[in-house]
Amino acid sequence: MTTTPDPAFAGRTYPAGPTHTVSAAKISEFARATGASSPLHTDPEAARAAGHADVVAPPTFLVSLAQATEAQYIEDPASGIDFARVVHGEESFTLHRPVVAGDSLVPTLTVESVRAAGGHSMIATRVDLVDDSGAEVAAVRSMIVVRGD
Repeated sequence: MTTTPDPAFAGRTYPAGPTHTVSAAKISEFARATGASSPLHTDPEAARAAGHADVVAPPTFLVSLAQATEAQYIEDPASGIDFARVVHGEESFTLHRPVVAGDSLVPTLTVESVRAAGGHSMIATRVDLVDDSGAEVAAVRSMIVVRGD
């Protein structure tokens, strides 16, 4: 395998991934692990009183789903990525609405750009998440750095 990511992957969108159902237990677990102390993340009654159907995920909750979806690209042998050289660069989240327990989310990965910078490769990805009706829920953008030789 080459250690240089193939720039031809820029613009590629992978097939939609499997549906992921968000659970209250996972939201609560993530909130505790990240120190998100709002009762909206752990108390269904507080979430309902605030107008939500169930507990609300912290904004960064989607990172694990996005990274699992990015594996389609990173593990693609044709991509030219050596995972041992991958370093996380940055992450940003655009939420179109709160993510709540019971949501069924379908992720789709797009490789936005692949460029060389200082002997390394900088890869921008976007994971778009829609609900089971097809409505936009969120987009997670990541910068993956693949260290050069």
